Amino acid sequence: MAKIHSTALIDAAAELDESVTVGPYTIIGAGVQIGAGTSVGPHCVIEGGTRIGTNNRIWQFCSIGGDPQDKKYAGEPTTLEIGDGNTIREFCTLNRGTVQDGGVTRIGGDNWIMAYVHIAHDCQIGSHVIIANSVQFAGHVHMGDWAIIGGMTGIHQFVKIGAHAMSGMCSALSKDLPPYVMCSGDPAAPYGINTEGLKRRGFTPGQIENLRRAYKIIYKSGHTLDAARGELAPLAAQQPELQPFLDFFAVSTRGIIR
Repeated sequence: MAKIHSTALIDAAAELDESVTVGPYTIIGAGVQIGAGTSVGPHCVIEGGTRIGTNNRIWQFCSIGGDPQDKKYAGEPTTLEIGDGNTIREFCTLNRGTVQDGGVTRIGGDNWIMAYVHIAHDCQIGSHVIIANSVQFAGHVHMGDWAIIGGMTGIHQFVKIGAHAMSGMCSALSKDLPPYVMCSGDPAAPYGINTEGLKRRGFTPGQIENLRRAYKIIYKSGHTLDAARGELAPLAAQQPELQPFLDFFAVSTRGIIR
């Protein structure tokens, strides 16, 4: 049997692996699925349409899988999917998706989500990310793997954040943050390549130098973004670490921070 505290309220239609632990006064609704090894702290609420994978740790006072904060929402069945090995600290709020998008909010695996983080409807969060305290995601935000968001950052709806990018604390992102790039400020401005993060991820000195040169083409050459893309394209054929820039620019809808 799952290790459920006697004061927790678990709907009979919820599906919990026998190794799941649930703390005092937590409420888990019908249709919730929680995988092996996951622990849920006290005073949490996990609502229907939420699927949680294995070996997650959800700390106390979290609200997981609540209705989207969208005036268009009319009770349609939507979902929240959380992968494996995530840490979700106190007072986080993660909302389900809306039918105006894909109907699902998705969190990957091995993420470190600190206290008071809000992840709104239809966000797509990758894996191995760090989201510091009090970061606020508006709806439909996409965040790539290994990215880091500094505390108290606000992110506008539909913004995209590339893999390995990093924002400083108290930043305001209203435009897309390309992969590898660091930013800070309100509004956020670019401040070079996330060199230390790339070293930790195993990028070679040569690859990092190639990315630095690409950054200069994008941000220091005076080129328009289209002209920068044209200069990067032949380089990416020989330097595949540059291809994420081109892929990101192809799907950017809000324009990039510059």
